[in-house]
Amino acid sequence: MSKYIKEKDAAASILDIGRRMYEKGFVAANDGNISVRISKNEILATPSGVSKGFMKKKMLIVTDLDGNLLRGNLKPSSELKMHLRAYRENPDIMSVCHAHPPVSTALGIAGVEFNEPILAEAVISLGDVPVLPYAELGSEDIPQMMAPYFKTHNGVILKNHGATTWGADPYGAYYRMESLEYYANILLTVRLLGGGSNLNREEIDALIKMREKFGIKQGGYPKV
Repeated sequence: MSKYIKEKDAAASILDIGRRMYEKGFVAANDGNISVRISKNEILATPSGVSKGFMKKKMLIVTDLDGNLLRGNLKPSSELKMHLRAYRENPDIMSVCHAHPPVSTALGIAGVEFNEPILAEAVISLGDVPVLPYAELGSEDIPQMMAPYFKTHNGVILKNHGATTWGADPYGAYYRMESLEYYANILLTVRLLGGGSNLNREEIDALIKMREKFGIKQGGYPKV
């Protein structure tokens, strides 16, 4: 049985996730992009210049792992480079989601680190989420900076830009985006309240073991 997602199912997932991101305010206007690996050398992706809340199946495009357009009438996004690098670096990644969730993005701009063990569920599903320096949009610098994390983590914050998450299927990648923004909201609230209690090393180790039982191989280790 192929590990790749059928193009029809991948398209339905992308359209649904695009609507969810738009309705939750994770993206505005034509922001964000979503992709799914549908074969060894084919990626189904959102195109440039289309609102993720109003996409139609005919708008989606198929490229190869080098970004060459194979099918579709619209242009690939300049940010597709980060998606393609993810698939080349880690063959277990089957979907990538990029958005601009407001609280996560704002905390990243403020220099807040996403490695505080304050929420058990976040340790399991996300782990440590690195905040990377700003780089020119659409440039090769962004995927180059992200490359070391595709095998060890589940997402990154791109400073002054947004967030990118990935997973073994489209909803896995998207749910991590939701979890990231939820964690960011909790983290911000705790800081506004003057701080709180973090999980200790023993508690974190137990959650890491639980994470491994769930088949989550990546995530790094939160700050203790």
